[in-house]
Amino acid sequence: MTAPDTLARTPDPTRLAACAREIAAAGRKLGAQGLTPATSSNFSMRLDEAHIAITVSGRDKGALTTDDVMVTDMCGNPVAASARPSAETLLHTQIYARFAHANAVLHTHSRTQTVASRLYAAAGVVRFDGYELQKAIAGHTSHEHAIELPVFPNTQDMLKLVARVDAWIKTDKPLYGYLIEGHGIYTWGHDMAEAERHIEAFEFLLGCELDLRRLR
Repeated sequence: MTAPDTLARTPDPTRLAACAREIAAAGRKLGAQGLTPATSSNFSMRLDEAHIAITVSGRDKGALTTDDVMVTDMCGNPVAASARPSAETLLHTQIYARFAHANAVLHTHSRTQTVASRLYAAAGVVRFDGYELQKAIAGHTSHEHAIELPVFPNTQDMLKLVARVDAWIKTDKPLYGYLIEGHGIYTWGHDMAEAERHIEAFEFLLGCELDLRRLR
């Protein structure tokens, strides 16, 4: 009989194949929208309580195939693979550890996201209020309730960045995404479709805020 801990270390191949297809499709969709320039961005899905499927580092996310997706454990260690996962894998596993409902995480680098992250870095937050599209973010049913998207300082020290995000999470403020200064956005959802909806909604809302600042 196989020991329970051995089973926990073996991702279901059917689930992995399905997630790899969804991740590749998301890459092509978001890449076509200009959200993943060069080889930036990283995408993942929860496989089970011990593993995630995540994009291999350095791949063109707009031209992903299922071969560009690998498995890591919840500590970001590769599982049965010689490829290197995204350097930001711990930011993905953090979301899965903190939010039981999260099954897909998307990180993109659009120009709009990057400019907004620089512009609002000092304030530490982008506040959206009065936009009908706020209702595209899970848990928000009215444009009358503001949404705050935090902006964290960038660092190459992933443990430090994870700690900053964790400190915000522990304040129990509503959170379905965040910006990293000079970098891009992270968002997630209960499935890939919801995560994609959040990416597109935040991209639109950030674009509106930048337009308003230019027009004032």
